Amino acid sequence: MTSEAQDSERVVARLRPHGRALFWPSIVLIATVGAMGYFQGSFAADWQNIAVLAGGALIILLLWFLPLLAWLGKRYIITTRRIILRTGFFVRVRQELLHSRGYDVTVRKNGLQSMFGSGNVLINTGLDQPVVLRDVPNADLVQGALHDLMEKSLNPIAARRQAEASRQSDETTAWGTR
Repeated sequence: MTSEAQDSERVVARLRPHGRALFWPSIVLIATVGAMGYFQGSFAADWQNIAVLAGGALIILLLWFLPLLAWLGKRYIITTRRIILRTGFFVRVRQELLHSRGYDVTVRKNGLQSMFGSGNVLINTGLDQPVVLRDVPNADLVQGALHDLMEKSLNPIAARRQAEASRQSDETTAWGTR
């Protein structure tokens, strides 16, 4: 196997928070469109009919479109070398965690998350706050995959030092001399 094949980074999983987060915004969208269709044209004054459309459009913008953008703006990418967390839609924040650094992975689930098989994956990197992959589908599978990737990933510097320490030296050491 060539070193280029060993060094290539492959995407293992691309994740977003569970789609369940869009349930209530979708209900609001359906109800708002239904109400707009029902009340449109039922008022005598044109400004009132326009107000129904404008109010419905504002509700759709605030309670459906913005949550959709927020959901689309969160992405977790797990590769063979690292975890990439991308948040934000207009202003992006990107955070990377290398598997070779080693970390602790914990899964937390509430009752609703347990029903749907999702959960919060907490990655403790030794910093003040753990990194949290919020409401990830198949959280237990993600935790197992992260453990396997950490196990396979070896810090190249530590591997080189370990190889140098285990290698026998041809030089003779004279004790007590400089």
